[in-house]
Amino acid sequence: MQRPLDVLGSSQDKNVIIQLKSGAKITGTLRAFDSHINLWLDEATIEEKDSSLKLGKVLVRGDNIVIISPGK
Repeated sequence: MQRPLDVLGSSQDKNVIIQLKSGAKITGTLRAFDSHINLWLDEATIEEKDSSLKLGKVLVRGDNIVIISPGK
């Protein structure tokens, strides 16, 4: 049995998709995380409704995250 942080650790340096409470989706390469599920992403892109914006490096605060999924 794996703990949630162990599963997240196996996604490090891989693409992830993050669903935020606001409904926006952020995709990027997971570089680091902490025990509060604050995530550091590289090459991040945010998609809201019909628009998309490249963010580059970004820190996503854990309490805004609903779902973290492996990327494509």
